[in-house]
Amino acid sequence: MARKKQENTEKSKNNPNVFGLRAEVLEQPITETLETNYMPYAMSVIVSRAIPEIDGFKPSHRKLLYTMYKMNLLTGARTKSANIVGQTMRLNPHGDAAIYETMVRLAKGNEALLAPFIDSKGNFGKVYSRDMAYAASRYTEAKLMPVCAELFRDIDKDTVDFVDNYDSTMKEPALLPTTFPNVLVSANAGIAVGMASQICGFNLGEVCDTTAAFLKDPDHDILSTMPAPDFPTGGEIIYDAGEMRRIYDTGRGSFRVRSRWRYLKDENIIEIYEIPYTTTTEAVMDKVADLIKQGRVREINDMRDETDLGGLKLTIDLKRGTDPDKLMQKLFKLTTLQDSFACNFNILIAGYPRVMGVREILTEWTAWRTECVKRRVYFDLSRRREKLHLLNGLKKILLDIDKAIAIIRETEHEADVVPNLMIGFGIDETQAEYVAEIRLRNINREYILKRVEETDKLTEEIADLEDLLSSQRRIRKVISDELAQVKKKYAQPRRTGIVYADEVEEYSEDDTADDYSVHLFLSREGYFKKITPQSLRMSGEQKYKEGDGPMQYFEAKNSDELIFFTDRQQAYKARVSDFEDTKASVLGTYIPSKLGFDDGESVVSLVVPGDYKANVVLFFENGKAARVELSAWATKTNRRKLTGAYSDKSPLRSLLVLTDERDIAVCSTEGRAVVFSSGLLAPKSTRNTQGVGVMTMKSRYKLDRAVFLEDTNIKNVQRYRMRSIPAVGALLRDEDREEKQLTILD
Repeated sequence: MARKKQENTEKSKNNPNVFGLRAEVLEQPITETLETNYMPYAMSVIVSRAIPEIDGFKPSHRKLLYTMYKMNLLTGARTKSANIVGQTMRLNPHGDAAIYETMVRLAKGNEALLAPFIDSKGNFGKVYSRDMAYAASRYTEAKLMPVCAELFRDIDKDTVDFVDNYDSTMKEPALLPTTFPNVLVSANAGIAVGMASQICGFNLGEVCDTTAAFLKDPDHDILSTMPAPDFPTGGEIIYDAGEMRRIYDTGRGSFRVRSRWRYLKDENIIEIYEIPYTTTTEAVMDKVADLIKQGRVREINDMRDETDLGGLKLTIDLKRGTDPDKLMQKLFKLTTLQDSFACNFNILIAGYPRVMGVREILTEWTAWRTECVKRRVYFDLSRRREKLHLLNGLKKILLDIDKAIAIIRETEHEADVVPNLMIGFGIDETQAEYVAEIRLRNINREYILKRVEETDKLTEEIADLEDLLSSQRRIRKVISDELAQVKKKYAQPRRTGIVYADEVEEYSEDDTADDYSVHLFLSREGYFKKITPQSLRMSGEQKYKEGDGPMQYFEAKNSDELIFFTDRQQAYKARVSDFEDTKASVLGTYIPSKLGFDDGESVVSLVVPGDYKANVVLFFENGKAARVELSAWATKTNRRKLTGAYSDKSPLRSLLVLTDERDIAVCSTEGRAVVFSSGLLAPKSTRNTQGVGVMTMKSRYKLDRAVFLEDTNIKNVQRYRMRSIPAVGALLRDEDREEKQLTILD
């Protein structure tokens, strides 16, 4: 059967079919297929569709706007969108639907851009709504916004190259000579083959200021004049200066944007009036509905979309007793009311895609804009040179107007007029043509004198333009002046606010963890155990690694916060609920691994801060102690790691938590002890304070440890008690040396 099938296949290849055609199968290596078929397609998508260029536009944007410019829609009245779409198809053969969608996004009514380019009339939908569809092109009207004058300024003065359209029937600009860095002002997103682009918008006024400052000083701190992106939908950026600087430097990174809201106490409702640029009202409503069904949000009675002509508004009816701040923290965490914007500043430069930071983008834009200005200046210079050349010819005619008239009158053939004038006055053909075309009524001395007087002015203008063309400083001044004009005419206040990350209190689902009593154990080598009271009563002896043993013990709640202080001046935060309940018979959780300590970093002490009302006393190896308010380690965000947790002048040896004044015993490696009241230490509000001396020691000795007096076996207290600090202390007697062992009472 297989052999017969093969014979039939070979027969079909070699024999003509009923139409007299021969079927052939051609083999082609996959690499050749990719190179000849796939690569041209990929490059076409990258270069001609998805990635914006240095003027801030994709080809579809540029073709549409240029068509509207040629239709005189910059100064003329609005026309039907369908008319614009039809005209644009002469440059963009991708169908009316794709062109109209591009037009919708650029329109003022859609609110997708900070500086929209199309003045729209009718329903153009909203960028923040998934279901609010735009009307068909036959129902809407449009014209260009005034800011478009900055896109096309001097486009007829050879400022940019023009190329053939797809069928070579007309010309279109390769780029638009924008007088401001539109590439940073207009948000842009595109997905090509193997790469993508995601550019956030920045405030027009801030971009103009930054570019002008950059022209004066290439090392200008961009963050000082352009602190963060700006979005047409408003909201608030949760600002992390380090991350923002990375985005500005590399062109990659992400930041968070959250909604703006207000609480109306009288009506017990929350109104959300601005949402992140990356989400829609429908997505928010759907997610909140799902959370209510899952029982994860119980504080809401009802949620409505009350968006109208006045703008966006989502209304939430609250149940009685609901804390609006905590509810919004939860919704920020669980819905897209707080969302991330991922940046990927991928831009086409000379036909090649490049991911660039803001400084590099400004460098490329200023270089390109400098070239545009130079081409414009050269265009004006050429026209003035041509005019001066003609007037110089006219100046020679002034010497003998009657001779010029006689030459023209006495010439038998029209074709000989120009050659005869050239011979008679010693001028070239262009000058002779200009003289020959002067109307009879203008062949008078007054007219010719006025024209000749222009030569001095033209000479000055030409000299000025030549100097401008050769002066990089003056070119930059021209660009800066144009930027100042753009800012004055079109700049708008920021729409997106800025809140700093450490000022934002975030919701954590840990807050909903079951709250019950637990016993906490920390060993000297950093093993941590969380044991319930019932399990502890049923357990036997605590298990530790060989050479390890107990260091600290606490009674706490499962919802409590923990702070682990390490020997690298760092503190790591966690919650008791982060750890699983365990038994006394296991080693426990190794804290350095659990919390991601640096290599070689180890725990010095554990603190259960509670309400952060207590004080902490830190004892350093150099004999100093620092009493600091525990609130110094409180944070409004869920940061896990605090650097610079305490002074780095000397290693930390002990840490004690004070809720009231108590006696403290401090011992040195020499075997001396000092007992003093904690009241002798004044509390400080800064956590990196170096502290004050409590024990005076010889250089070869160090502070060893500090404990509360009741936790020691010191019997001769008066021998070691000091009324003032620092003190040398007294040598410990044998009966006072042993420290009480950690014991757990049932």
